Parts: sequence; structure tokens; C-alpha cells
Amino acid sequence: MLVLTRKMNEKIVIDGKIIVTVVRIDKNQVRLGIEAPGEVPIFREEIIDLSRTQAEHMAQLVCS
Repeated sequence: MLVLTRKMNEKIVIDGKIIVTVVRIDKNQVRLGIEAPGEVPIFREEIIDLSRTQAEHMAQLVCS
């Protein structure tokens, strides 16, 4: 894992086409803005975990 330190309005560029900007910093929360091409899916981790759990549950129902 690469760990970087950024201040307000500073950016990180990934693969020359994804830009992550620090938009706001609160006590224990950072707000990020992400600019990426439309074909690049961006998800919060908990959404991916939820989708994976739902897919596993559906697979169990089908196999039963």
C-alpha cells in the first residue's frame, strides 16, 4: 500500500487519467473528489462487500 500525505485541494493522479482531490478535512473524516473516465467504476468498499455477500447468498439459494 502506498501512503501519501496531502493537504486541502492537493491532488493525486493515477495512471494519468484518474484524479483524486482532497476536498475537505474534518476531525476524523476526509472528503475526496474523484475524476475518472466514465468506463472506470468507482465504489466504496462497503458497497463491494455488500454486493459480494448478496451474490453469495443468491448462489446458495440457486444451488439448494
